[in-house]
Amino acid sequence: MQQTTELKGHKGLVHGLAFSHDGAILASAGFDNEVKLWSWPAGKELRTLAGHTRPVYCVSFSKDGKVLASGSDDKTVRLWNPADGKLLFELKTHQGIVNAVAFSPDGKLLASASADKLVKLWNPADGKEVKSLTAHTGSVYGLAFSPDGKTLASAGAMDNLVKLWNVADGKELKQLKGHTDAALGVVFALEGKTVVSAGMDRTVRLFDATSGAQTKQLGPTPDEPYGLALSPDGKSVATSGYGGHLHVWSLADGKATATRKLPSFGAYCVVFTPDGKSVVTGHDNHSCYVTLLSV
Repeated sequence: MQQTTELKGHKGLVHGLAFSHDGAILASAGFDNEVKLWSWPAGKELRTLAGHTRPVYCVSFSKDGKVLASGSDDKTVRLWNPADGKLLFELKTHQGIVNAVAFSPDGKLLASASADKLVKLWNPADGKEVKSLTAHTGSVYGLAFSPDGKTLASAGAMDNLVKLWNVADGKELKQLKGHTDAALGVVFALEGKTVVSAGMDRTVRLFDATSGAQTKQLGPTPDEPYGLALSPDGKSVATSGYGGHLHVWSLADGKATATRKLPSFGAYCVVFTPDGKSVVTGHDNHSCYVTLLSV
């Protein structure tokens, strides 16, 4: 069985990936200023979303699949209709690169994280800003909503912190400390009871979402884990590194259940396929690779 297949189409490095919740579409964010949509599992390019004037860093689907958000170095967030590729709204108040976007589980809020140190909450129905959180002392790299939508996690570069926020009032709840270098990505796992973060210190750290205490440290990884993704069953995470290393970690015991050396270095992002049997990574060489985790 073939272990790796390549998706070609971008003309710049691929920095962000996201699947629609029905698993039918994969979105990729490129430094060619474009977002591409791919049919899944065929891996055929469906359409290109053009409009950003600078590299695109991140993408995220709403739960119903009717809206796709993209964030860019042009300091904007764009909301698209993935069915026809039309632009719905352009959100313009960030003053730096938009590094991450995430929809709340109910689809009523969109969060964006930027190099301007801010996290913003938006109403995707009308494109209006709801709140602006002065989140970190430097760039904010990662975002994730808890499964119940009540808490938002953000990962900071300069302060090396993961912070938890009350979505309802925008108040900071906790600071999760442990990383000794920039926190790059964050996800909620194990039914929202655990916060998982990856850092430039080449570690993956698990925190109790209620107490904020660190419960496990995984790694070190052989390279900086720029990509972090949660498996569909919520029991594992995958990391992808600049040196082209892929790891899948069991959250129950902290052990690596799969390791791969990818076909190319510069693996900036990773996402599990809907069946959880493979991962897709985005790379410096303008390609995405689909890697089977077991044969």
